[in-house]
Amino acid sequence: MALQGDGHSVAILDKNSRAFRRLPDAFAGQRLVGSGFDRDDLEAVGAVGADALAAVTSGDNTNILTVRIARENYGIARVVARIYDPRRAEIYQRLGIPTVATVTWTIDQVHRTLVPDHMSAEWVDSTAKLVLVERRLPEGWAGRALGDVEEAGRVKLVAVVRAGSPRLDIHELVGQEGDVLHIAANSDALDLLTERLGFGVPLAAGTERPT
Repeated sequence: MALQGDGHSVAILDKNSRAFRRLPDAFAGQRLVGSGFDRDDLEAVGAVGADALAAVTSGDNTNILTVRIARENYGIARVVARIYDPRRAEIYQRLGIPTVATVTWTIDQVHRTLVPDHMSAEWVDSTAKLVLVERRLPEGWAGRALGDVEEAGRVKLVAVVRAGSPRLDIHELVGQEGDVLHIAANSDALDLLTERLGFGVPLAAGTERPT
């Protein structure tokens, strides 16, 4: 419902039709009984041309196979697989397959993976003036110094999670695909942070937006 609420078209594929009973009446997306690793079923729910896919069945192997098919056969770049075994989840993360282990599973985590431009607050202080946000590194920042994300006195890069491992040596790092940034920022600097990450280049004061 969160994705639908953001204006995205959503399709759900499940091998058990009874699973659809859990959907709220307001769900307006497509529902299809089928398998996540059957290409005919995937195409029936719009895999061709889809922007993102989440595989969240109760089977680790099924979920990994589904996201691999989505990425390799349909070119869907934004994928995430639910994994019950945290050790396996870490291995797949190192192979470049975004995963969420059951012990840390939340709808919000899946949402952020499928919609990386979405800026969500992880924590807000009692004054509502300081927030901690998590953001997957945009493609345009790959190869750039991650310290350039910062804005003195307003935006501070706290940590980087890379291949499943947290890194605090942020000023020695350049961006890599799959990096997840943890950023502390003044609440009035979130628009600046969104703009900076969105364009993939540091914007100095007075710099015009690209057209």
